[in-house]
Amino acid sequence: MVRILLWHGYLLGGTGSNVYTRALAREWSRAGHDVVVFCQERHPDDYDLGGAEVVRPDIGGLLPVFVLDRYEGLEAKLLPDFTPDERRRYVALNADAVREHLPADLVFTNHVLLGAPVGAAVGAPFIVKAHGSELEYSMRGNEELSAWGRETLPAAEAVVVGSEHIRDVLQDVVGHVDDVHVVPPGVDVDEFKPEPRAEALQNLLSEARRDPPNGGNERLPDAGNAERFADFFAANEPTVVYFGKLLYNKGVHLLLDALRDLDARAVIVGFGDYRAELEAQAPARTLFTGALEHRHLVHLLPLADVCVVPLIFPEAFGMVAAEAAAAGVPPLVARHSGLAEIAAGVEAGYPAGLRDLAGYDQDLRPKLERLLALPLEQRRELGAAARRAVVERWSWSSVSERLLSLHLR
Repeated sequence: MVRILLWHGYLLGGTGSNVYTRALAREWSRAGHDVVVFCQERHPDDYDLGGAEVVRPDIGGLLPVFVLDRYEGLEAKLLPDFTPDERRRYVALNADAVREHLPADLVFTNHVLLGAPVGAAVGAPFIVKAHGSELEYSMRGNEELSAWGRETLPAAEAVVVGSEHIRDVLQDVVGHVDDVHVVPPGVDVDEFKPEPRAEALQNLLSEARRDPPNGGNERLPDAGNAERFADFFAANEPTVVYFGKLLYNKGVHLLLDALRDLDARAVIVGFGDYRAELEAQAPARTLFTGALEHRHLVHLLPLADVCVVPLIFPEAFGMVAAEAAAAGVPPLVARHSGLAEIAAGVEAGYPAGLRDLAGYDQDLRPKLERLLALPLEQRRELGAAARRAVVERWSWSSVSERLLSLHLR
């Protein structure tokens, strides 16, 4: 058994690094390790962490973020807008909280900033996971923050990146870093899996009926989703799904444009400051759901024919595409950054004549139209091939073992 202190400055649901953290905590705990998670999640009992302990450090109410969102009980402020004194105070408060739980065999920290400074301040062996968001949204073009990452990363035993793309971004933003390892994020292939349509719909409706009152909280599912899902899926029509944040850089507007005049409908899952504009430009037969959790998505995805990931901005890995593939839904992703690696892994198992259908280079619509025009049975064969690729390459159990082996080598 290994004692692991897993530091993550944010929540445990919704976005990529949050899901990454809770999945690692769950897998390491299930493997018999003693895991403590440090985060700002106020409702940890909502998530399966495999028995890991959760600690919420007192950070004085001010949270450094890469993209502005609302956080219950905290004031979110962009990391580049933090003063040096505010940064030092945040690091010290978190390091003190982690240090109180020593001794430990390993401290695992998320994000180059502020994970590397926190890990270095704790004074125990630590590994840093670079997620890409801090590099692209906060550090790129900011020499002061890049220098801080460059100064603190050498203290780590290893630096983990999710793709070759993020390895390149890390070097571009911070400079050369020793001991960088590519370990892609994982997918819960037991949770995301194919499901018969009738069963998936009933399970989705059951989960939606369990949703708490929304109360204007964009991080919660929209009110009335159960009734709207029932109406929307009453007929079995070609369905495209997007799930992720609703920001301009996510490219959802490109998907909505591509859907015009196509015989298909769309489900748009997520929250963000671009939602109102997207709703205004969405074609008919587009359903916006607000934020959904994995408990919804595992049943929504099997009701879709294609999952589109139309990001404009570089992506570290493309977890949503891998999760869709695990559910047996062919993903169609913008072929750049870490998404290109997902496309390559998925389409390697496709029939020769269809191996270009996991990604697109410039124009989304022609590929989407071709996918939707395939006979249903052929789309199901692509979905089955996509799932096999995920099981072989990106299951969480193998990812968690690979990460721990970096410390035990």
